[in-house]
Amino acid sequence: MPLISQENIFALVAIIFGLAFLGFWADKNAIARKIPGVVWVLVAGIFLSNVGFIPLKAPIYDFVGGYIMPLGVPLLLYRANIRQIFQESGMVLPIFLLASVTTAVGAVVGFYLFDLGEIGPKIAGVYGGTFIGGMVNFVAIAEVAELSTTEFGTILSPSAPVSILALMALIIIPSLSWISRHYTLRDHGQSDLQTEQSQNNDIRPEFRLRQTTAALGLSAVICAIGTYIADTTGLSNYSLFFITLITVVIANLVPKQMARLTGDFELGMVCMYLFFAVIGAGTNATEFADSAFTYFLFGMFIVTFHITATLLLARVFKLDLAETIIASGAALVGAAATAGIATSKGWKNLITPAITTGMLGYVIANFVGVAILNFLK
Repeated sequence: MPLISQENIFALVAIIFGLAFLGFWADKNAIARKIPGVVWVLVAGIFLSNVGFIPLKAPIYDFVGGYIMPLGVPLLLYRANIRQIFQESGMVLPIFLLASVTTAVGAVVGFYLFDLGEIGPKIAGVYGGTFIGGMVNFVAIAEVAELSTTEFGTILSPSAPVSILALMALIIIPSLSWISRHYTLRDHGQSDLQTEQSQNNDIRPEFRLRQTTAALGLSAVICAIGTYIADTTGLSNYSLFFITLITVVIANLVPKQMARLTGDFELGMVCMYLFFAVIGAGTNATEFADSAFTYFLFGMFIVTFHITATLLLARVFKLDLAETIIASGAALVGAAATAGIATSKGWKNLITPAITTGMLGYVIANFVGVAILNFLK
């Protein structure tokens, strides 16, 4: 029996929030952030449950996964304004779409090269979507694939080091003369006013009670509608898929109204980190250790295939190397990390395309991941 039983709700809630806090702390700490906060949350959760401190299964885990996590999905997608993405992305957008194709192809090819077991199609679909979008898409496609808690945790953890290695590769590649000399590299050092304003606005998140409450309430409404559509159509495991679709439609129908909401992204991140905490707590370490390395190799194959194929296509079509790196990063490591690449390289006018194109990845990744899953089935 675990030290803290599944009936001790408040103690488990305290631990779940503590794990989420650990993740946010790690993301800001100069040393700890070398490993993504998600990994800290998962590993700490796995440790606590597998040494018998907290239970592997508990009703509160189901509540977080069934209600808190879906509530966070719309909150993370309120800014997915497709019109703005097309206006601000420039050449990064078509390169990103090209790179997304290489990811999908890499996932399918890797499926036939690696022994992924019975859940191979599910893994290929989840990884294919995640390396185009991000963690939001991982969760949504995993629901469609009907992954168990242990399968979810086992597949999720190897994806984090893969993303870290992909980020390192994208930072290093422009500095390698034997690669960069074969490409055009224009000056991207001029920052536009909108980018500077965006950076200033992102320094400190705002919480206004009226707008924040509206953001939460709207998320609940979207979740209710998406779940109802999924249940009535007999596609109950597609509820997050419908929730994502509804959110994107609303974000593009009334973008100005959505832009007035505050605290939405931050609250969405809290919901996701709470979810990752219960996923870690519900993961059986023995099953995780048996399969994680194979999934890591599979993820590395997808990333390597993506980067290699994207660079080759960029060479053939004489595309700008900086724009190619940013487009590739928007898919593999997400908007925030790719904006960091652009900043570190001094490509100031590619910061906005990095963010907007990364948002597009969240929009299309679910469709690609589910298509891969169904194709391989």
